[in-house]
Amino acid sequence: MKKSLYKLVVSLALAFAIAPTYAASIYPQVLLKTDKGDILVELYPKKAPVSVDNFIKHVNDFHYDGLIFHRVIKKFMIQTGGFTFDLTPRTSDRPMIVNESDNGLKNKRGTLAMARTSDPDSALAQFFINHKYNRNLDYKEGRPGYAVFGKVISGLAIVDSIAVVETTKVKGFADVPVEPIRVLSARLLNPEAVTLLPEQKKDKKPAFERPVPIR
Repeated sequence: MKKSLYKLVVSLALAFAIAPTYAASIYPQVLLKTDKGDILVELYPKKAPVSVDNFIKHVNDFHYDGLIFHRVIKKFMIQTGGFTFDLTPRTSDRPMIVNESDNGLKNKRGTLAMARTSDPDSALAQFFINHKYNRNLDYKEGRPGYAVFGKVISGLAIVDSIAVVETTKVKGFADVPVEPIRVLSARLLNPEAVTLLPEQKKDKKPAFERPVPIR
């Protein structure tokens, strides 16, 4: 009797222990390992299907591995996805994607959004993590914003530590960390949580990708 009761208690304990993990994994999750520590993000394919698909395909192609946070502005955002430690560009062979900034997601602190040029539909591989709520980057009627497609669910302190590093100007690039901060690796933890979209037709690439800071 006592043995059966013990097994029941253990089973229930395991069930409760597993439940939060399952709940947390219903969204695709990507682990970004950086020089400052790990940042775990979850993605929202129902809200931003094209942006999430594009991001995951870049992750699966190991595009982000070894790239740096090349643009860091405290109380604005930290940006990566385009350059190695010496600012050599790493180009993507994927097409630019449609702007999904009207999906209802806001550029709140800790959210991920696609970087782009002044052309709303020019996002490619670069993305940024908002260091605060940047309302001016949100979609407004008649004015496309910057498409949010995920958020940091663990490691926001790492984002904060990156956002406050000393920066300088290098080769015409502003707000570059004095000491390079790399994305050591980016890995999709639960591929079963998302079904990737069919490949798009390739198009021309933008010259640069960046959100406009608050001045």
